[in-house]
Amino acid sequence: MDVLKQYLPLCWLQSNPLDLPRSIAFFRQNLLFSFVIEYLMQANMTDDPVEAFFEVSIETFLTLLFIGLLMFLNKTLYVYIQITTAILFCANVISVAIVPVMVWLTVTEDLLSYYVLGLLLLWDFAVVAYIMKRSIIINTPASIALASFYFIATYLGAFALGQLI
Repeated sequence: MDVLKQYLPLCWLQSNPLDLPRSIAFFRQNLLFSFVIEYLMQANMTDDPVEAFFEVSIETFLTLLFIGLLMFLNKTLYVYIQITTAILFCANVISVAIVPVMVWLTVTEDLLSYYVLGLLLLWDFAVVAYIMKRSIIINTPASIALASFYFIATYLGAFALGQLI
C-alpha cells in the first residue's frame, strides 16, 4: 500500500518517476492488472475473446518493448522498472475511470460520454508525455512527440499486427 501512495501523485503530474521505488512485485501486479482490464475492454469492443487476447498480448509486448528501447537508447535502462511501472500504474488508474464511461457510452451513446472518454484519453496522453519528459529529461514538445509515437506504436501497432494474425 505504501508503494501505491508513492505512485499515485504521478497520475496528477506531481512527482518525478525517477524518484519512485523500484519494486518488481508492484510492476508485476500492474502488468497483470493492465492486461486483464485491457483484455476486458478489448473483448467488449470486438466480441471475439481470442482476437482480444492476441491484440492485448501484442499491445503489452509493444509497450514493454517501446519503453525498453527508449530507456536503452537514452542509456537509462537501469530505471526501466520504475518507468514501466509508472506508465502502467497511471494507465491502470485511468482505465478504472474509463470502464464506467465505456459502459455508459455503449449503453446510451450519449454525446457527453464521448467527451468524457476523450478527456480521459487526453489525461492518459498527458501522463505518458509527463513521465517521458521527466524520465529522459527532454523538453515538452519532444515529450509530446514521443508520447504520440508511443501511442501510435503500441495501440495502432497492436491493432495492425492483430489484423495480420
